[in-house]
Amino acid sequence: MNSCTACHSCGCHSEGRFCASKVPIFSMLADEQLAVITGLITRRRYKKGQVLFFEGDVSDKFYIINHGKIKTFKHTREGKEQILYILTEGDFIGDLSLLKKSAFQYNAEALEDVGVCTLSKDDLDKILKENPEICLRILESVHDRLVDLENLVQTLSTKDVEARIAGLLFNFSKNFGEHKDGKVILNMVLTREEMANFIGVTRETMSRKLSGMQDEGILELVGNKRIIINRLRDLEEMM
Repeated sequence: MNSCTACHSCGCHSEGRFCASKVPIFSMLADEQLAVITGLITRRRYKKGQVLFFEGDVSDKFYIINHGKIKTFKHTREGKEQILYILTEGDFIGDLSLLKKSAFQYNAEALEDVGVCTLSKDDLDKILKENPEICLRILESVHDRLVDLENLVQTLSTKDVEARIAGLLFNFSKNFGEHKDGKVILNMVLTREEMANFIGVTRETMSRKLSGMQDEGILELVGNKRIIINRLRDLEEMM
């Protein structure tokens, strides 16, 4: 099977790389093995705001994010959205389907136009049997996400508002920021309300605190979609 042609057709092929190689858990595999995986992949595109799946849907696929960003979230009893993770190129969803077919425990929505590659549970089972070293990589990724989730729970339950906002901006700077001339440029895919929901504050509080940080020179707000962090160390000290 000429999987390179298939990759070209969905835009997953770049400079001789198979789309599967973008995922850290597959990065140790040889090109021949990556070609096999790529040949099994089904490709889909989602527009900004489109839902990939809902909480309660059957989790029988392994989702690989080829490009773009998505958010996973649940709704609280009050009907508010609680974001769990922001995922981007190379991240994956559906790791629990490795154990058995079950229901998703959260929703997933495209924050911008997204390209996704999926593997069925049956195909993934075959891949893991032939490449058991992938299982360790998956466990490492699951561990990292559990740590992030524990940190989120701790933040929501113990930290004050300024510490929560500082932590959010610091983590975004680390994961998504463009570092330039001692500053960090954040092109935000979240609205102010989504940022507020992420850390359990109101949109009004989020806007007021960001304006206060701008007055202190810690950051600069450029419209609604760009934040320039002038003093990253100050944010770290506030966490």
